[in-house]
Amino acid sequence: MRAETGLLPWSLRLTLPGPKAGKRVPCEKCPLRKRPVFRPFEPEELAFVSRFKTGELSVDRGATNLEEGANSAHLYTVLSGWGFRYKLLPDGRRQILNYAMPGDLIGLQGSLMDEMSHSVEALSPMLLCVFERDQLHELYRRHPGLAYDITWLASREEQMLDENLLSVGRRTALERAAYLLAFIVQRAEAVGVEGANPLELPITQQHVADTLGLSLVHTNKTLRKLVQRGLISWQERGCTVRDLDGLLGVARWEGIKETVRPLV
Repeated sequence: MRAETGLLPWSLRLTLPGPKAGKRVPCEKCPLRKRPVFRPFEPEELAFVSRFKTGELSVDRGATNLEEGANSAHLYTVLSGWGFRYKLLPDGRRQILNYAMPGDLIGLQGSLMDEMSHSVEALSPMLLCVFERDQLHELYRRHPGLAYDITWLASREEQMLDENLLSVGRRTALERAAYLLAFIVQRAEAVGVEGANPLELPITQQHVADTLGLSLVHTNKTLRKLVQRGLISWQERGCTVRDLDGLLGVARWEGIKETVRPLV
């Protein structure tokens, strides 16, 4: 049984292996495939992905699934739950790079470059589809459509990092916060994340601070301004966006323009 990590400081958490079971969710019955945002598989692609997948991995909230510097024999698709990618400085300071949601592929970097240059932590309980890294060569050789999908997902990740770097480098603190919250809620809604209406984002002010490169005090003051404008509300367990258009206006951002996307 895994140790409880919820009370440990994030800088002290270790990578904790989860139990790997059989295929509790066969690819043919994957609930994500029903969502219109994901492109449908061709029959031969579905058959390959079903062989490619070895099972599922459960990850507790606060546990690190992939760790910077590690070499993993697997890559994963998020089936349910939320996570985030991050890097640490030697003194423990953290920079959150992006957030992982259902349908996202994680661990590709470690699979192709033999070592992860960032870590992945669960924001909520996560269920991950597990794939064997060694099968990637067969995927690229025999299934060009799936190979294109993986390339698309990697390119999209780069595109999101471009926007995040622009935000950290050039937007004001208020614009950064508005952009981040609008970005997260739009991504969640696009992939059909279920929850309360309006959706509650399972992030803390520390997560926001570590994403935007601000101190926790500055972040608190900035978020308070968005609350005062009626754009968001903040509870102990997370944030709720009350006025998405208002956030987009503050951020001076047009929002995500995404139609059908791949699912591996």
